[in-house]
Amino acid sequence: MDEKTLTSILKEKKLLTDKQAEEVMLAHIQMEKGEEEVILEEKFVSPEEVIKAKSELYGVPFIDLEKVGFSPVSISYVPRSVAERYRLIPFALDEKTGTLSVAMSNPLDLETIDFLERKTELKVKPYMALPQQVEKVISVRYEQELTLQVKEALRETEKKKALPDLDHLDEVIREAPVAKIVSTILQFAMRSQSSDVHIEPQEEDSRVRYRVDGILHEKLLLPKKVHDAVVSRIKVLSDMKIDERRVPQDGRFSFTANNEEVDLRVSSAPTVYGEKIVMRLLKKSGKIPTLAELGMRGKALRDVEEAIARPQGMIIACGPTGSGKTTTLYSVLTKVSTVKVNVMTVEDPVEYQIEGVNQVQVNPQAGLTFASALRSFLRQDPDVVMVGEIRDEETTHLAIHAALTGHLVFSTLHTNDASGAPPRLIDMGAEPFLLVSSLTCVIAQRVLRKICPDCRESFVPDEVAVTDIKNVLGNLYKPLVENQQKKVGQKGVVLWRGKGCKECNNTGYRGRIGIFEVINVDDKVGRLILEKASGFEINKVMIEKGMVTLKQDGYAKVLEGITTVEEVLRVAEF
Repeated sequence: MDEKTLTSILKEKKLLTDKQAEEVMLAHIQMEKGEEEVILEEKFVSPEEVIKAKSELYGVPFIDLEKVGFSPVSISYVPRSVAERYRLIPFALDEKTGTLSVAMSNPLDLETIDFLERKTELKVKPYMALPQQVEKVISVRYEQELTLQVKEALRETEKKKALPDLDHLDEVIREAPVAKIVSTILQFAMRSQSSDVHIEPQEEDSRVRYRVDGILHEKLLLPKKVHDAVVSRIKVLSDMKIDERRVPQDGRFSFTANNEEVDLRVSSAPTVYGEKIVMRLLKKSGKIPTLAELGMRGKALRDVEEAIARPQGMIIACGPTGSGKTTTLYSVLTKVSTVKVNVMTVEDPVEYQIEGVNQVQVNPQAGLTFASALRSFLRQDPDVVMVGEIRDEETTHLAIHAALTGHLVFSTLHTNDASGAPPRLIDMGAEPFLLVSSLTCVIAQRVLRKICPDCRESFVPDEVAVTDIKNVLGNLYKPLVENQQKKVGQKGVVLWRGKGCKECNNTGYRGRIGIFEVINVDDKVGRLILEKASGFEINKVMIEKGMVTLKQDGYAKVLEGITTVEEVLRVAEF
């Protein structure tokens, strides 16, 4: 059996052609160059694929440092000077087996591994990582305030030797170290503009993830022994029962840092490894954006403005959880709310408080549901009513009834696109002839990340990407490209991307914008609803009438340099 080499592994993976493999071996023999050196010089394979192949060749596991959380305790075992000198970074600690996991540029350096084991008095498990990733992570992790502050707090818990068991947590949840860990986690969430914080128990540790611009990022690993104390601290702040761990709970509290206050909506859920906590950050001082600032424009914006200018009718915002439906409705409410109009909302929960609007939060335990609140609203002489979500038959009937009796009604619905809303409402018990008379407008939307303005760069896409954009945009392609060429001053299609910088945490994206499709319910759509047509049929007719689809709106924003093709496909490919 032939001995495996770096070239043979890359050839097996079909990353090197037979011809390229021959060139590598020839240069290796004739010029006495290493296989890796030749492959990288000729740019046959990316550095990451070469490292992965080396990992397989030497039997050392590969680690992607951009996708792994870091334990503050593990970092405390290796000083920064040692990490920089030997180009390595510890990222996890298994206290049961006394094993320190270390990402190394050269994990075959046995002398360095032996040195680390003597210095830390732990068994070192080496991992192979990209050298440039190791260097970048060293500078970030040893300077990152989140890791350092939590590390200090954990040291204080170490001085106390052991934390009390689950039945005596009252003693520890108010102590400085645990309170400091929770406070630091929340301060970092506010600084990084996170929308959610997830604290998740794992088999060996507790993982802290932050949702920034719609994407979850793992930033921290806590020792498993402090998880229950951290969860209990959050439950006390949220006025939840700390001794109830078998059923989900919901709570709420406020937190202030650097003169900025946020409301936190807290949810707990029992998992096989313990309780998971999710905290949604709701800024009290946040300004509600206009429809144009959200990314709505052109015919879609005109159709929505016409619909909200009417004195009655029902306007529905569609999309999955986290697609920005509620923010869009808040934006519309600020537009219609005046001293001459009585605006009432029922929400779960109230995310932003709007001046001049009567907002009610549902309370199922007290019998206050969307349906019961909406029924009572109709006795309160409202002009405009917002129902947080239509999720059952009773709410559907009441919302339609309100729209038919002279009220302007806003609500949300979980469907993939705008054309799916009428069939979904009929499925929930709406009579087609009543739906035609009440439904005036349907908005479908998604939220995608914008390219970071600080590291934005242009590039010429390949023919496959250009053809895809052309096919999706159809008649819109030519005017959009002509407009782009006027601004850029060169022929052909140009796209943009983010290289990654300090401002965007090396993601290439910063901030978010919406993409929309809007159906204005006219006679033609009304006839389709009466015939109980499918969403596909409605969508086909609307495209023929000139509706801009979610994907088309996304690609239009790609040609304007606002976002990338990858982002549009991530949120709008279904």
